[in-house]
Amino acid sequence: MTTIQLDLTTDAVTLTEQLVNIESVSRHEETIADAVEHALAAYPHLTVTRRGHTVVARTDLGRGERVVIAGHLDTVPVNDNLPARREETADGGILHGLGTCDMKGGDAVILRLAATVPDPNRDVTYVLYEAEEIEERFNGLRLLAASDPELMAADFAILMEPSNAGVEAGCQGTLRVEVRTTGERAHSARSWRGVNAIHGAAEVLRRLAEYDARRPVIDGLEYHEGLNAVSIRGGVAGNVLPDECVVEVNFRFAPDRSEADAEAFVRDFFAGYDVTLTDSAPGALPGLEIPAARAFVEAVGGEVNPKFGWTDVARFSALGVPAVNFGPGDPMLAHKQEEHVPMAHIERCEEQLRRWLTGGTAS
Repeated sequence: MTTIQLDLTTDAVTLTEQLVNIESVSRHEETIADAVEHALAAYPHLTVTRRGHTVVARTDLGRGERVVIAGHLDTVPVNDNLPARREETADGGILHGLGTCDMKGGDAVILRLAATVPDPNRDVTYVLYEAEEIEERFNGLRLLAASDPELMAADFAILMEPSNAGVEAGCQGTLRVEVRTTGERAHSARSWRGVNAIHGAAEVLRRLAEYDARRPVIDGLEYHEGLNAVSIRGGVAGNVLPDECVVEVNFRFAPDRSEADAEAFVRDFFAGYDVTLTDSAPGALPGLEIPAARAFVEAVGGEVNPKFGWTDVARFSALGVPAVNFGPGDPMLAHKQEEHVPMAHIERCEEQLRRWLTGGTAS
């Protein structure tokens, strides 16, 4: 099969459009990874490594500092939102299409920087990875950290998740539990002979409704925890009292809690119930006291917001690498049929990162 040709010398918006038009739903990233690898291999200042459908390109100039700039290549399934489509607007235009926001606009910026900044003031590792949108076991960064941890080593990392072209520091952790109530089956015509497990879940829901969210301040940023029922299941038949009901609960916890602390909190919150942990991922502290992080924040304007959702910055944090989110697009549009990105966001992110990597200041 002929490799699709990407033009890394074109502007970042056009390159975003090229990337969007390569369909790359999770687990089907081979075509886009081939195109990315082929394009980057043309630049002698980069050392290119491929692992699965994850492509890594590095400078090795002997600088005193190394940074990672990373973005995922996969998207959620197509929802009648390909190919890419441009819309002219008074403030610079919008690019519509699957992945424009999450996160091929960020990928285009990465590729442009990799190709056109041959002599950065700090060594850079550019990572374009597979399978971020699906189960954690497939995640390209996770697999890279296991197979080649030296390729993720750095003083600082930037994950180009959509953040409205602003800095979002750290991220909250996330875990899911199943809270189970039990009863006794009986015919619904003789309900007094049994115990309805679904009715028993009322107390679980009451506790959740009365939950008072914790809002800690970390490195000057206020995080906001959340504890919510996200699904409920139970029932046997239309004429049978159910003997089991399961409420699935998601806890988004601030990065000053460890996974163990978060699990302990949830188990205590649901004391008296059967609680089963089904999924967990740590948060990431902002790390804004690190010199590289301070320099980056200053270069892109000085304003920082906390990241409430979980992102792969946590993987870098687990390796001892402080990381922030910084990318074009509104995260609220990720995964939506009407996904789009302001062209100005793409251009601004590229300009500010270029200035940071070449010693200039943000305009």
